[in-house]
Amino acid sequence: MNPLRRLVLSSVALTPLGCATATFDKGIPISAPKQNPIVRAPQLGQQWTYLKRDAFTSKVTDVITERVEIVGQRITIARSNQVGSTLASEVQGPWGSIITDPHWGRTINFGPAIPLWPEQMQANWSKQVSSRYSIAGYAENSFGWQLYMYSAGWERLKVPAGEFTCLRFQNLINFQSDDGNKHDCIRHEVLWFAPEIGRWVARESSGSYMVGGITAVELEGSHIWQLSAWK
Repeated sequence: MNPLRRLVLSSVALTPLGCATATFDKGIPISAPKQNPIVRAPQLGQQWTYLKRDAFTSKVTDVITERVEIVGQRITIARSNQVGSTLASEVQGPWGSIITDPHWGRTINFGPAIPLWPEQMQANWSKQVSSRYSIAGYAENSFGWQLYMYSAGWERLKVPAGEFTCLRFQNLINFQSDDGNKHDCIRHEVLWFAPEIGRWVARESSGSYMVGGITAVELEGSHIWQLSAWK
């Protein structure tokens, strides 16, 4: 089966969870900017703080602060939680292509890097990418990761940090689990990316998988991130 077709068909498994997250943040559709916006370049000290919520209860479960710590061939974004504990860092290289991603619970490393946001700041842009990932600390084992990214259009979205002009895009991911008992692993995201801050202002993630020969779909945790401050 064509990989893209498989991703689209497999996304049906996410319908119950997708409905839960899709209703939380609602942007107002707007016309595209007259000129394609330029994404803010990384500089030391740039910072974003997010409220992390449980998608079902809407309760804040953590406050995550992300700060640009290293700028070079690779860009390192240091992260900490609401009590000041250090979290795993995010690594991009170049800007907009992610190498190390800590947002999925466990830190994963991609080879090659994959897009973190649309390469073109415009509606109806899409890209399909195949890569491999490994769990941090276990580089000897890698697994397949397939991403389909699609930008739907421009919206004006209000979050705790203010109101922003955003390009709303979606990620549909089909990946091979490091747990041999899990298969048909799918993840879905909706993100509102604001070029002026060089980061998303809202992100909603959900996922599902199947176990062994069981036909029932198991759901991963569903989370929402909303920008509360930036500089």
